Amino acid sequence: MKERNGRLRAASQRVKVQPEVVSYPGETITLRCTFPDQGEIQLTQVSWIWEPTNEGERDNIAVYHPQFGASYPASPFTGRVDFTTPSLDNPSITIKDVKMTDEGNYICEYATYPSGNEQGTTALVILAKPKNTASIVSVSWVTALTGNATTASGPGEDSTVTVSSEYRMVPRPRDNGKDLTCIVNQRAQEKAQSIPLKLVIEYPPQVNIIGYDNNWYVGRTNVVLTCEATANPVADSVVWKAGPMPDTVQVKNKVLTVLKVDDRVNTTFVCEVKNRLGVGKDQVTAVVREPSKDPSNVGVVAGAIIGSLLALLLVAALIAVLVTRSRRQQQGYRGNANQGAYDIKTRIFGGKKTSKNGAGGNNNGPIYTYRESDSETLTEKSNNAPRGEPLNTTPTAHDILLSNDLDESERRKFDELEAAEEEDEGYDHFAGAAPILQIRPHDPHDPAAYLDDDMESQRDGSVISRTAVYV
Repeated sequence: MKERNGRLRAASQRVKVQPEVVSYPGETITLRCTFPDQGEIQLTQVSWIWEPTNEGERDNIAVYHPQFGASYPASPFTGRVDFTTPSLDNPSITIKDVKMTDEGNYICEYATYPSGNEQGTTALVILAKPKNTASIVSVSWVTALTGNATTASGPGEDSTVTVSSEYRMVPRPRDNGKDLTCIVNQRAQEKAQSIPLKLVIEYPPQVNIIGYDNNWYVGRTNVVLTCEATANPVADSVVWKAGPMPDTVQVKNKVLTVLKVDDRVNTTFVCEVKNRLGVGKDQVTAVVREPSKDPSNVGVVAGAIIGSLLALLLVAALIAVLVTRSRRQQQGYRGNANQGAYDIKTRIFGGKKTSKNGAGGNNNGPIYTYRESDSETLTEKSNNAPRGEPLNTTPTAHDILLSNDLDESERRKFDELEAAEEEDEGYDHFAGAAPILQIRPHDPHDPAAYLDDDMESQRDGSVISRTAVYV
């Protein structure tokens, strides 16, 4: 038995391999294998077999056949293992990106004739460099949404810690499409990491009918209702309903048009919108009113009223101008009262009638007095006597006229003068100083010659003599 075992050990030594290979995670290693003392033995095939340390199942990870070439069966090493020089003389392999789980025994096995299989084993030891660090991973959320965030941590692979955070909220249609950002802070990072997300919320249609202005009157044309809807996913149908639908109504997709409003439009219009999550609807009840008044008639009436008001204002302005002018004239006439009364007898005779303020009328003109003398003539008396001094008491022409010595014809002329004076006093006095009428008799020695003179009435109420009066 021992001899047999010795022969087995001698036979196994024909395959030359490395007893042990040490590596670190992430490195690339080479596992060598040769059959140097071949002799009369024929080599037909070589294979690499992995035997994990946790006593799991063995896996062929690489096979070489001189006729069929290299083959890599499915295993945890797929994509990471290759023959360095595919041949029976040097069937060494390389393994890239070594992991902690790659640790175990790697067997290089030859298929020979006539001795059978010959093999050699290499032990792979994976060492992990210690990292004595402690850091806190914080996760936060940035969003305008209303919700709550929760964060939890637990052990991960290769002695790491996994931190997870959740943001919980009640989905609402108005939140669809809003942004949500997860921010991660950790000591190993130079700056915070932002992970942007966009929220997608599915909801049935939300419907709103717009366009009704509560002014649908008989005869109005082309009024429009529009069915607006939001939904996710997008709505796939829009249906208008009314009971019954009037003939004057046209429907095209989400738009309903009333060509002409009449009593049949006095109904309720319903819009239904549907997607795969459900149906949404809205309704509008139309109230048909009496026809509105013609805006053109309203404009005509308004124009007539404005024109009438302007005409009244113009008439009032004219009346105000006339009244103001009349008042000014009257005030001007009354303002000259100090000039003395402009009566007929004064203009003719320069009589002694006084004005309202006691001053004599027309005191600026000459005063004629009648002096009883042999010639019985009218003489001119100066009007420059000082105030307070009595004038000459010699009878004046006025006194003569008022006496009973006048004959009938002379008294008739005097009565006419009196009547004209009374009529003239009914008017306001003229503004400014009136011209003084001076009497010059034909014959200074015969006063009766003046009294018999022809008198001529004027338009202003005065009388003058054609032969004895001058202005």
